[in-house]
Amino acid sequence: MSAHPAPTARYPVLEAIFRFVLAARWFVIGIYVLILPAAGYLATRVGQDNSIERLVVTSDPDYAATKAFQEVFGSGENGFLILEADEPLSQPVVAVLDRLERALGEIPDVQPSSALTAFRRTKGGFEPVPEQVAAFRAFVEGSALLRQQGLVGGGFVALPVGMTVRSEQDRDRVLADIEQALVRSGARAFPIEAVRCVGQPYVTTYLGRATRQSGQRGLGLFLALATVLVLLLYRSVRTLAAFGIGLGACIALSVGYVGLTGGQFTIVSPMVPMTVLITATASFVYIHSRFVERPPEVPLGEHHVFAVANKFVAVTASLFAAAVGFAALIVSSIRPIREMGLWVAVGMLVIWLVSFTLFPALQAVLHTPTAQERRTAAPWFSRFVSWVTRFSFRWRWPLVLASLALSAMGLASLVGVPGLLPPAPMYSNPVDYMSRQALEYRDFQRADQLLPGLSVSQVWLKGKLGTVSEPDVLTALNEFQQTLEADPDIGTVAGVPTLLRMMRYIAGDGDAWPTDPDDLDDLAADLEEGARSEPILRHFVDGASLSQTYLAVISKANDQESTERVDARIRNEWARAVAKAPALRAFEMRIVGSSRLQAKIKQNMVPTLVESFVLTVLIIFCAFVVVFRSGTARIMALIPSVFAIAVMFGVMRATGMVLNVATVLVASTILGASENDQIHFFYHFQERRKTGTVEQSLRHALFISGRAILFASVINAGGFLAFAAADLPPIRDFGILACTALVLAALADFTALPASLWILMRARPDDAVTAEALSAAPEPTEV
Repeated sequence: MSAHPAPTARYPVLEAIFRFVLAARWFVIGIYVLILPAAGYLATRVGQDNSIERLVVTSDPDYAATKAFQEVFGSGENGFLILEADEPLSQPVVAVLDRLERALGEIPDVQPSSALTAFRRTKGGFEPVPEQVAAFRAFVEGSALLRQQGLVGGGFVALPVGMTVRSEQDRDRVLADIEQALVRSGARAFPIEAVRCVGQPYVTTYLGRATRQSGQRGLGLFLALATVLVLLLYRSVRTLAAFGIGLGACIALSVGYVGLTGGQFTIVSPMVPMTVLITATASFVYIHSRFVERPPEVPLGEHHVFAVANKFVAVTASLFAAAVGFAALIVSSIRPIREMGLWVAVGMLVIWLVSFTLFPALQAVLHTPTAQERRTAAPWFSRFVSWVTRFSFRWRWPLVLASLALSAMGLASLVGVPGLLPPAPMYSNPVDYMSRQALEYRDFQRADQLLPGLSVSQVWLKGKLGTVSEPDVLTALNEFQQTLEADPDIGTVAGVPTLLRMMRYIAGDGDAWPTDPDDLDDLAADLEEGARSEPILRHFVDGASLSQTYLAVISKANDQESTERVDARIRNEWARAVAKAPALRAFEMRIVGSSRLQAKIKQNMVPTLVESFVLTVLIIFCAFVVVFRSGTARIMALIPSVFAIAVMFGVMRATGMVLNVATVLVASTILGASENDQIHFFYHFQERRKTGTVEQSLRHALFISGRAILFASVINAGGFLAFAAADLPPIRDFGILACTALVLAALADFTALPASLWILMRARPDDAVTAEALSAAPEPTEV
């Protein structure tokens, strides 16, 4: 069988274009030499930001409300340093706490605040001598307020730390300075048994570090795998050089675009360069595999032009479909997913440009060998094509029915079965994205046991000028706060009433809320004065107008259901409080903060999965309409991808993996990556179907595109599998699931797809058709 199609399949216009490209190969390479350094520089300028605000699109109402809240009360980050000890109020432990608080106070942009801070201000100073330590212990034990706020408890004392950070570098610097303060103060040694460092800045820093490490490790493993496979498949260092330079250009231009537009990477960002590299490698494999199949009688230059032109339509259609499919992710309300879709779509356009300009020029300049100069791997493939063609016919019904059954089971594991199986679980809490072996994760788990909670919702109250300091308002807010604290889902609440009660306790008046009108007037006056001078009061009150304040509701709500329960309880109790205290009618209430954004992310996961997948299917189907004239081909070309994705969800559920901000992308990613195989398969199937039988067309398609499908699938699956070494569970699960789906898609390409063709086209193997024709022929008559 000749590797070339019939002469009628030549492409005069395309061949003229690529003849010009190959003739101007040095000029093409020169252009890339000029632009790649600038692209590489822009790529190095891309930063990392894994804060929760980066996970929600800027047009989201909750995001906009949170940003408006931060403009009033500041956008600093808060952490907790929890010192565990057998006797947390003993003289040695309090001495360490004192040294630590002093060391933290010397760090720019750090504001420590603890029970000792309040006591120090009360006494005008503090020295860790026995008498003052005893007085501090009595101060702590004299009020339940400090324990209720989580500042001290059985076996621990906590030190809240406010941080003013403006960038990732600021955060890293501040946390490094805090760690040095912990060491210098003796907090990392006896009598302190353990120090738990928790809070948003620690989560963000860990995710940023782990994301970079996962990306670098994954890219390194992919490049090593690609190097080995290219050498094994094509057995040429020159071919490896063409692949390497082409891939480098694709990644530099794609990531350079991210830097040019001011983008920043997040937890899902390692998938951007990896998807670009994998898709580029697959495109190069398709083009180069056609190039190496040169018949001995065809001159190299003529064959090179033909090979590139022959793969132009299929590669262009697959990259266009992938680009528009990834662009469909812009429907997502999860910001990193939307950005990833745009960036990968741009990457697909870059791959297309490099595949038909730089890569052919490199093939020509480096004199990459064809099969006539150097035999490639897989000489057994012709025998495999013959076997799989007959195998898919013989077992066509079992193959198709088994594929449908497995697909149905996979989809049921995702959406659930009423009364039998709940839908697949979802994670949106950034702590759940940590490695279970990480020290930071263990700190958060322990802190969750010690503190009233780690999830914070801000109840933002916007009133009129001076309304916050009115006695009736303060009393109503205190009652509202106590009602919330009585809810079992809520650990504690901090706000202006908490601070005013603490001020009364420090003054010796006890920590109970006053009922005497004169005492309430004095409390209101203290608030008006303190709002201008006390930093901690200014943190909770708009000091300029006394028109806005907020309550920080701290709970253990770590999933969407519990967060929604807490939010509902806040709204219901607020409605009751307003009905009971008319003074609160002057305020507009809005729930903002990171916990609200986390719930919004989880709420948007399933719509992102469904909407992006449906849009991707529709867009790829439209691409099939353009490429394929056969309606059967348009539908059946999706079979391997849909089968692989559906079964992959079954694997995800069976192995205990969950939907999160990374794994929710697998379906669209696999559909965009695997449909390349189907486009190339059906392109060559139709190429031969014009003059041949179904069996001849299957053999031709499998022989021409099957080897490239096999090679590309191995490289693609191995590339995503490199993420299995990632520390972050979402990235690791994404890599395992993507690899599984690509293997399943390749398996379906060689089994379920040809089996479906045999059934739908009602065809039989050529020798069976011939035998039937002979048996139906009349017996020869004797002359």
